[in-house]
Amino acid sequence: MPTFSYVARDRTGKQVPGTQEAASKEALVQLLREKGLVVTKVEEKRAVTRAKAKGVGQFQLFKGRVKLRDLSIFCRQFATMINAGVSLVRCLDVLEQQTSSYRLKSIIRDVEAEIEAGASLSRAMAKHPRVFSNLAVGLVRAGEVGGVLDETLDRLAGFLEADMELRRKVKAAMTYPIIVVIMAAGIVIFLSTFILPKFIALFKELGLSEDEFPLLTRMLMKFSNFVIHYWWACIIIVVAVVIGFNRIRATKTGRRYMDVIKLRVPVFGSLTHKIAMARFSRTLSTLLSSGVPILQAMETTAGTVDNVLIQDAILAARASIREGDTIADPLAASRQFPPMVVQMISIGEETGQLDSMLEKVAQFYESEVDAALEGLTAAIEPVMIVGLGGVVLFILIALWMPLISVIQKLSG
Repeated sequence: MPTFSYVARDRTGKQVPGTQEAASKEALVQLLREKGLVVTKVEEKRAVTRAKAKGVGQFQLFKGRVKLRDLSIFCRQFATMINAGVSLVRCLDVLEQQTSSYRLKSIIRDVEAEIEAGASLSRAMAKHPRVFSNLAVGLVRAGEVGGVLDETLDRLAGFLEADMELRRKVKAAMTYPIIVVIMAAGIVIFLSTFILPKFIALFKELGLSEDEFPLLTRMLMKFSNFVIHYWWACIIIVVAVVIGFNRIRATKTGRRYMDVIKLRVPVFGSLTHKIAMARFSRTLSTLLSSGVPILQAMETTAGTVDNVLIQDAILAARASIREGDTIADPLAASRQFPPMVVQMISIGEETGQLDSMLEKVAQFYESEVDAALEGLTAAIEPVMIVGLGGVVLFILIALWMPLISVIQKLSG
């Protein structure tokens, strides 16, 4: 039987899009009418085979990652078209043509083929976990069940935009110190490998032996000789450190220790904790307001928080809910959640407005992150300038001190 996409309205007037196999359009209309739906639009789906779905995208599937910006635009446009009554297949067809991301274009094409084969949108999206997270799949599934797919897609777009803005601010705050550190390393290597050897040769020609060089100069000479003759060892050390760090972090124990350090390191630990609280509150609020069951929402939220200690606290709260207890008590016992967050969650549980309370918590911590990033940027700038100046001053002193010794030797 052919497959039709339709848009209908229920008894409350709400639009209900969907797909259904039927012998004909008339048979589909009659079937939906028996379910209490009034059909406003019916169209037979185009035959899009899996070969077409994979087609060119098969060679482009792994070309680049899908950016959060592309995903947020995809969700926002998707929500707008669904709200306007456009069928799912037609929405995906339009979105495939509009996106500039080759990887997302290929995935949209595959999702479209899955839907035409009879799968739901959430099930089709779940086959691409590297692009559509558990959060996205859960929201879409809740929207399908509740008949409010446009609203959940709109919420998902808002969540992605907020997450993208948070990442942008953190990245912008870290860009300056990284550039300064790279510049400092470049200056040290340049002065040590190109300038220092010429000065040392000059000092030796003037009759100064290596034993007569000041301590700072000898230290800089040893560093220079190591970089010049054993540069390959430097590369091996850096690569070994990176690989070792990733190996340790890949283990359960190693990741836990790393996450403990991230929360306890001065200055940055507080910022990391605030970012985790903002993400926890925003994610859980978005899921609950979209109608996702609390147990599923807690499990999904735990997966979005990039810290094992906070994940464990969230999963402990989930187990507490399953046993009929509250969310707030396990979170307070974990000592990973500030009293304000615990109290707001407790009030939300008592009043039945947990999603709105979490929304307020998310707004508070997002503003806290903004303030912390601004303060961190303002504090880092003078520290980095002084640090870079200190490194250059050390090298200059190490270069000029032998010259003073030469002058004293010649004058004597």
